[in-house]
Amino acid sequence: MPKKRSVRLAVTPLAHMSVADLHREIRRRQRGTKALHRRRANLLAKIAALDAQILAAGGSLEEAVLQGRMGRTRPKNDTNLIDALRAVLKGKTMGVAEAAEAVQKAGYRTSAANFKVMVNANLGKKKFFKRVERGRYTAA
Repeated sequence: MPKKRSVRLAVTPLAHMSVADLHREIRRRQRGTKALHRRRANLLAKIAALDAQILAAGGSLEEAVLQGRMGRTRPKNDTNLIDALRAVLKGKTMGVAEAAEAVQKAGYRTSAANFKVMVNANLGKKKFFKRVERGRYTAA
């Protein structure tokens, strides 16, 4: 005899609550926001104290704001990686590691920890590069 299949419906638990239960849930969540507002106020007080220390030390708040927003930035290049690889490989045959090193020596800047993997992925694009032998590529 075939096994019976059960049908599961994706129903949120709120759909089965009574109106009184929903009101209780709303009040519970609102109580949680009060605690979050208190934490936010404490953090803002700490930030104000740090701002005062920065100003007392002769710094400017604009620098602090910019540093906080910018974080780590990606280097800007004049060309994309494919064009840089095409320029380096024009008339030459190189492996992935050699091509990655040559591109960086030619001025391409990157902060990627896995730059060789990125180079390898781009060298696989047959429209721009030709595989001469295993692991060796040239510009198409």
